[in-house]
Amino acid sequence: MFLGKYSHNIDAKGRVIIPAKFREQLGEQFIITNGFEGCLFVYPMNEWEELSASLSKLPSNQKSARYLQRTFLSGAAEAEPDKQGKVLITPPHREYAGLSKEVVIIGVSKRVEIWDAQRWNEYSQSEEEMTVEEAAESLEEISF
Repeated sequence: MFLGKYSHNIDAKGRVIIPAKFREQLGEQFIITNGFEGCLFVYPMNEWEELSASLSKLPSNQKSARYLQRTFLSGAAEAEPDKQGKVLITPPHREYAGLSKEVVIIGVSKRVEIWDAQRWNEYSQSEEEMTVEEAAESLEEISF
């Protein structure tokens, strides 16, 4: 399970250090893809295979299903950390997530998210977003 929040910088070559704690769980090769709210999702291969299988089962006659399949699958790239634990964030991924220099890397259960630090601060401090209590209340129907 991925937990915690870490701050790092992207170097001039577009590489960022993945925290050692996350690298151990991600393995030698993992997937980076476009996520929600303008961040990147990072999946270990086993989780990616489960997500891909779920996406392939979605009905292709529904527009929202096709959109999710295209977004996740076309935006996916394999990644491997180097000996220093750095991984290349591709130019399309950096553009999608608005990554500049400072990034925040967070653990979110079965995945890791990479955020531009400013975007993360705006998202986490936004008054338009739900409070934790509101989110929990909205999930009562699934026994959260």
